[in-house]
Amino acid sequence: MSVGQLLRRRETSILIAIIVLVVVATSKNNGFTFSNDGFRDLMLAPALLVLLAVGQSIVIITRNVDLSVSSVLGIVAFATGKWFIGVPDIPIIVVILLGVLFGALLGAINGLLVTIVSVPSLVITLGTLYIIRGITVTWAGSERINASEMPKPFLALGTAKVGPVPLLALIALAVVVVAAVYMGFARGGRELYAIGSEPEAARLCGLPVARRTFFAFVLSGTLAGLAGVLFAARYATVASNAGTGLELQAVAAAVIGGVAIFGGSGTVAGAALGAVLLATIDRALPILGIPDFWQQAVVGALIIGAIVLDRVLAQRNARRLTSTSVRDHVQPPPALTVGGAR
Repeated sequence: MSVGQLLRRRETSILIAIIVLVVVATSKNNGFTFSNDGFRDLMLAPALLVLLAVGQSIVIITRNVDLSVSSVLGIVAFATGKWFIGVPDIPIIVVILLGVLFGALLGAINGLLVTIVSVPSLVITLGTLYIIRGITVTWAGSERINASEMPKPFLALGTAKVGPVPLLALIALAVVVVAAVYMGFARGGRELYAIGSEPEAARLCGLPVARRTFFAFVLSGTLAGLAGVLFAARYATVASNAGTGLELQAVAAAVIGGVAIFGGSGTVAGAALGAVLLATIDRALPILGIPDFWQQAVVGALIIGAIVLDRVLAQRNARRLTSTSVRDHVQPPPALTVGGAR
């Protein structure tokens, strides 16, 4: 990849925007970056959203959407606390695995409904969002899981660091790397792009459209389950409204990061950077003295701009491909000499 191509990539633009935002915020308040708490918060703030955005981006690439991720995170976070309360000596690794499996199960339910019932994923996952949230509210009631009810070694995961970098940030980075390698080089990942580009053509080519779509939802649920466990470790307090609103932030992060809302293009790395940009905006704009309204307006403008840009680029590429195809198929008439001889 040439330098010019690298500079034109969406990921590079977002990374530059993040750096500029951090520099401007740091110029107003050195503690934004250079204090111990500032640097830690800069790394920690987007970690959970990155996990949700990665799963969301894979679903969107298949021309679907998963609005249930916030409710999955919430019910898994609450279940994590209940497992520790119900079985005081349960190993932490077992709770983590249970949370991940619980999220995968809920993702599988979404995947089955989308692929078997053939109802748009927007409708299915909006329904499961409310169903799962309702179950959590009924289960939790007014109860709140407190830090004293969870083991200290588990809570330490939320604040642990490897060198200067928080452990949660490293976990999120590892997930991004694994997902990026799978989507970029594995056959299954490339098939997900093909399905999102043109589902009917992918089906006619013999690709397992239903199975791959089901897998995308399972993966999204799995990452939401992992985020739920880590949510409990980081915040040490879990109520029935845990994770509320994160579903839209995950979609926004993916779209801002260059994942086309119409499917078939984008990268999980771009979605992760989109999540980092949103988290940085939430922390930086108050420091710059920008009112809450304009903070939300900036995010909305970024989403609209990203969708419009993707649409414009898609139309430009379609026109380029059409003109190239016409030029290749239209051959000039053979040159004739006097008497009709070539």
